[in-house]
Amino acid sequence: MKKMRWLAMLLALVMVAAACGSDSTTEEADGGDAGTEETTDSGETEEVDVAQSGDLTFHMITHSDDGPFWSVVNRGMDAACSDLGVTCVWVPGNNDANVMVQGIEGAIGEGTDGIAASLPDPAALVPALQAAVAEGIPVVTLNSGANDYESIGALTHVGQTEFIAGQAAGNRFNDAGATHVLCGQQEQNNIGLTERCAGLEDTFGGTVTTDFMDLDADTAAQQAAINAAMAADDSIDGFLGVGPVITMSGVRAAGDLGRDITVGGFDLTPELLGAIEAGDVLFTVDQQQYLQGYLPILTMYLNQTNANVIGGGLPILTGPGFVTADNAADVLALSEAGTR
Repeated sequence: MKKMRWLAMLLALVMVAAACGSDSTTEEADGGDAGTEETTDSGETEEVDVAQSGDLTFHMITHSDDGPFWSVVNRGMDAACSDLGVTCVWVPGNNDANVMVQGIEGAIGEGTDGIAASLPDPAALVPALQAAVAEGIPVVTLNSGANDYESIGALTHVGQTEFIAGQAAGNRFNDAGATHVLCGQQEQNNIGLTERCAGLEDTFGGTVTTDFMDLDADTAAQQAAINAAMAADDSIDGFLGVGPVITMSGVRAAGDLGRDITVGGFDLTPELLGAIEAGDVLFTVDQQQYLQGYLPILTMYLNQTNANVIGGGLPILTGPGFVTADNAADVLALSEAGTR
C-alpha cells in the first residue's frame, strides 16, 4: 500500500497549493469563509479568501448495479472524497438510464458542485448532462462516454476507449490461434459493451458472433444461454465475456460441454483472477476502475478550487491493460484489498 500513501501525500500537496498557502481549508464556526493574511509589497497585511473544500459536494451517477466491478469504483470515489475533504453522493442507476436522468436532475436541483456520470445510453443521458453544464456545473464522464463527453461540454472523460480495448482483445485471440469467438454481452443497449465486441471483430482474423447472454443478476440463465450458443455451433473455440461475471459464466458453460475453449474477459473479480492463475482464462482487460472513481472527484475538485482543467481536451485513459498468468497473483492481492 506504499503507492496509496504516496498518492495521498501528493494530493495533500495539491490541496496546499490550491489553497494559496492557507494553513486551513475548514470553514469558520460562524459559517463565514475562512481566510489567511497575506503580506503585500508595502509590508502591510490584508485578508484573502481561500477555497473551502469542506463546502463542496459532488455527485457520482452511474449505471452501477453495485456488483463487484462498481464496488471498486465506489471505493475509489470514497477514497478521493476522504483525501480531499469533500462530500460525495453515490447514485447507482442499476442499468436504468431513466433512473440516472432522475439522479442528474436531482443533483442539479440540490445545487451540486460537480457531476461525474457514466454514459451507457448517450441518447437518454446527454441532454440531462448538457443541462447541468448550462447551469455552470462541472461534469466529468467516466467508464462509458469517451465518444460523447465533448458534446456535453464535460471537462474530460475518465476511462478506456472501449473499441481500442476490444481490438487489443482480438489480437490476443489471434495469438492464441482461435478461429471463431463468441462475444457475450450481459447488458442490452450499452454502447460500451457493443464497442468492445466491435473492436474484437475489427482485429480478429476469424469469425465473431456477438449476442446478449442474459444479465449478471441471473448467472444460471446466463450460463445456460452461453451453453446453448456453444452447443449450437461446434466451430466456436473462443469466448470473450465483456464483463467479469459473464466471463466466468462462459468458463462454466464450456466446462459443462467438455469443450476446449479459449476464454478472455473484461475487468476484475477475485474469482476471475483465480481462474487466470489456474489457466482456465487466458486474459482479462483491466481498465483500472478504482481510478474511474478517484480521478473524476480529483478533477472536479481542482476545477472548483484552482480553475484547473485536466486532460487538455483529451480523455484521461485508465486502460486497456491486461492481466495474464504473469501478473495475476499480484493483482489478486490488490483486488482482495478492494482497490483493483
